Amino acid sequence: MSVDPTDTTNGPMREVVSRWKAAFDGHRPDEMAGLFTADALFQGFGPEVTAGRDAVRAYYEAVTEDRWADVGKIQGYRIGDEVAGGFADVVFRGAEGWTAPVHLSLVLLREGDDWLIRAYHVSRIVTDH
Repeated sequence: MSVDPTDTTNGPMREVVSRWKAAFDGHRPDEMAGLFTADALFQGFGPEVTAGRDAVRAYYEAVTEDRWADVGKIQGYRIGDEVAGGFADVVFRGAEGWTAPVHLSLVLLREGDDWLIRAYHVSRIVTDH
């Protein structure tokens, strides 16, 4: 996945998802936590919404090292210069054929020169309903 610096709509979303994927695939929980605002809301596969970098770090520390993420289509939006977000199709994969396709939604805030994740939500894609 490459970032197009001329893409003013999807640019922040693509850039953050690219950094997120690198940290996830590399199983780097500290780096992952650094992608989030200090007060970020986080909804992963667990039943509870959590908040803050410590909760994000703990969540990713519990992910086994044999997992990685394939990122598909990304759609983004911007609201002014400070807020962006969007959706990405992601398939989490693991050893022995484990897969979990999800829609990933992010709300991003600009802090200085960086875009950080303010809200993170995954919704597992279920096709048998």
